[in-house]
Amino acid sequence: MSKTRNKFSPETRERAIRMVYEHRADHASEWEAMTSIAGMIGCTAETLRRWCREEASRRTGPAAQAADEKARIKLLEREVKELRRANEILRKASAYFAMAELDRRER
Repeated sequence: MSKTRNKFSPETRERAIRMVYEHRADHASEWEAMTSIAGMIGCTAETLRRWCREEASRRTGPAAQAADEKARIKLLEREVKELRRANEILRKASAYFAMAELDRRER
């Protein structure tokens, strides 16, 4: 088990990250914004930088892409099912009309 203890709640982390993104334009650099906000929160600037990077990777990471891919796969599977159903209908219609043509020629 880790010897360090997480003394910041998830709400505090979210608030700090949101403050960095909101006040980035007020400072010369992102690091300056992080340093300023870290002093208000009571953590180090490096800790806040790590939180921001984790949040950024969480938003654009594999999980976010996986959700988009799952939705896309579900849509494609639905489309494949519909196309297979249409092909079956066309196959049966073709067989029906072929039989009707054969019956008509015999007469």
